Amino acid sequence: MKKNSVTSGFVKDIIIVVIGIAIIWIGLRVTLGTENPFYVVSSGSMIPNLNIFDVIVVNGNIPFDHLKIGDIIVFHAPSEDLVIVHRVAEVLNQNPLTIRTKGDANPGSIPGVDFPITQSNYIGKVVYVVPQIGYVTRILTPPINYIIIAVIVGIMIVKQFGKSKTNTVGVLSSEDLPPSSDNSSASAETRNLADKEYFMPDKDQKPEEKKEE
Repeated sequence: MKKNSVTSGFVKDIIIVVIGIAIIWIGLRVTLGTENPFYVVSSGSMIPNLNIFDVIVVNGNIPFDHLKIGDIIVFHAPSEDLVIVHRVAEVLNQNPLTIRTKGDANPGSIPGVDFPITQSNYIGKVVYVVPQIGYVTRILTPPINYIIIAVIVGIMIVKQFGKSKTNTVGVLSSEDLPPSSDNSSASAETRNLADKEYFMPDKDQKPEEKKEE
């Protein structure tokens, strides 16, 4: 009888944890307006502002036409099957809005990858960075690694926004980060938490070349 009671309590604890994780995940997806609100940075092209294994939180509810030069955004490359995180470097056209991006550590923009970026390419703006917890994706196997990251990021975001609506600590914006220069920008690889990896060309490679891990 005691053994059954212990087993029953253990099962209940598991169910509570699973429900809690599901609530956090669904809640973040709805709140942030994107199917995959978390991405793991997997290249150094946004160093020093984003490092490999940093986890970025993406807000898809920020309208594309509200973006400013200096914002860091996540988007689909125009001519490559890639998801990229870059800084907005230039507005190429206003109607329809078309922008050019660059990665902070790269010398120039890559045609078909960095530009032209339109509304249809846009996923969301980077609003939060959790340093280095992406290492979990290397140490543990799916889905445990993603569950742990989702819980950690969810708790941190809830605590952050719970302090004050005006508290911007840990939130990346054009005011928090140095503006891009002629010698900085273009392509950072990301890996989303649906266990799909995306590869970006190095700053010394042509756009069509891809690195294999």
